[in-house]
Order: sequence, then C-alpha cells, then structure tokens
Amino acid sequence: MTRAAPPADLRPIDRLLAIMARLRDPADGCPWDLEQTFATVAPYTVEEAYEVADAIERGDLSDLKEELGDLLLQVVFHARMAEEQGAFAFEDVAAAINDKMVRRHPHVFAEETYASLAHQKEGWEALKAAERHGKGRTASLLDDVPVGLPALTRAVKLSRRAAGVGFVWPTVEDVMAKLHEEVAELEAEIAAGDLEKARQEMGDVLFVVANLARTLEVDPEDSLRFTNAKFARRFQYIEATLAERGKTPDQSDLAEMDALWDEAKAAEKVAK
Repeated sequence: MTRAAPPADLRPIDRLLAIMARLRDPADGCPWDLEQTFATVAPYTVEEAYEVADAIERGDLSDLKEELGDLLLQVVFHARMAEEQGAFAFEDVAAAINDKMVRRHPHVFAEETYASLAHQKEGWEALKAAERHGKGRTASLLDDVPVGLPALTRAVKLSRRAAGVGFVWPTVEDVMAKLHEEVAELEAEIAAGDLEKARQEMGDVLFVVANLARTLEVDPEDSLRFTNAKFARRFQYIEATLAERGKTPDQSDLAEMDALWDEAKAAEKVAK
C-alpha cells in the first residue's frame, strides 16, 4: 500500500530526514535504497561533490542549489545507515561539525588572535594535529590523509603535512628545479623505451607539480578543471567549424585542426 510522503510543512531538513527514513523502511521502503551500503553509496557521494564543483565553475547558481541538495542527500543517506546500526545519527554529524568549527576558530569564538592569514593557517594545522593526537593517530603524520582522494589533491595534502614539519623545498625556484629534474628523468625513460619506469617517473613529475601548486597556493584540481573546460571549448569550435565545411574531425588533418585551434584561441583573447 502506498503511503503519503512526509508533510511539506515540516522544516525542509526534517522532511528530508523523514523521506530517507521512509526510503529505508524495511517493510515498504525502496528496494534500491534498502540494498545500499556505505561502500555502494560512497561513489555517488564523490560524484555529487564533483557536480557541485562543476556548477560553481560554470557560475550556475540555480544548478548549484540543486547540486548542493544532492550532496546533502548523500550526507543524510550515510547518517541514516549509521543510525540503523546504532552508530550515530544526522544530529550527531551536525553536532560534531559544530563543535569542530568552534574549536578550530578560537580567533572568532574565543580570545585567540592571529597576526596574519599565514599565522591563522599555522594555527589551524596545529589544532588539527592536536585533534589527531587526541584520537591516538600518532603512528605517522600522514596516516589520516584519505587514500580515496583524487591523486593530485592527496599529493597536495601529503606534501602540506610534510611541509608543516620542515620537509619542504624552501622556494618556488627550488620546486621548479626539481620539476625540471623529474621531467628529464621521464624523458630518459621514454627514450630508453621503458614504459613501466616512464609511468613511475610520470608520477614523480605530477607529485612535484602538486608541490608547486601548493607552494603557489593554487588548487591543481581547479586548475586542471579550468584547462579541461578550455580544451573542450576550443575543440568544439574545431568540430563546429569543420561541420560548416561539411567535414568531421576524422576527415580533416592536424594542420587544419591546429589552425582552427589557433582561431579559437585568438577569439577568446579578443573576447577578454
């Protein structure tokens, strides 16, 4: 028997929690929702976070509202499954982040003062280190940097942790010198035809690039998303122009497509 949805006059968050509880109801919930676990839902959580980032990149606030709702649903989904196991509930999730934000902002909610933004960042990292120590996470400074993060993001976080204790190239010039060194090693393995070693050297190059991004305070994922979008935009110009000429890319050649790429690039500069 179909039951009515939770009433619309509830607070939106309370209605969302009630909807999720209904979806997970063992008696008459949704079969798909009922068979999910933390592990099966996790990929959707990551996907929704990327869709939030995409909406921000496009400057689409209407879409951002919707994507944030999708991401919130993921939080509610995980919290509901945890509540069913007697581990914690959504309220505990909210309480934990409330406490953490107050604890990590003593310059706002207590008497601490910071002389600069850099000093504040140092204080933030010190507070996080104290929290890790309080949880018994003392085996390695790097233990709780999640393995499941995008590789570039994890590289930045690993290098930032190491930099916090002085294991860091002192200047941007030092990082650039290391980058040139790693690129040379990659070139040597490519020339030698050793693709397995080239794969490893490629990783070294990308790790140094992540270090450079951290040093410059640039998010490498954000930079790469920007370049991906730029590449797609320019290649779509190539496709559209070729279509006007009655062609497809595979009926063209590199010289023609490269010339169209330059046209797209020049048009963007004029538009700026």
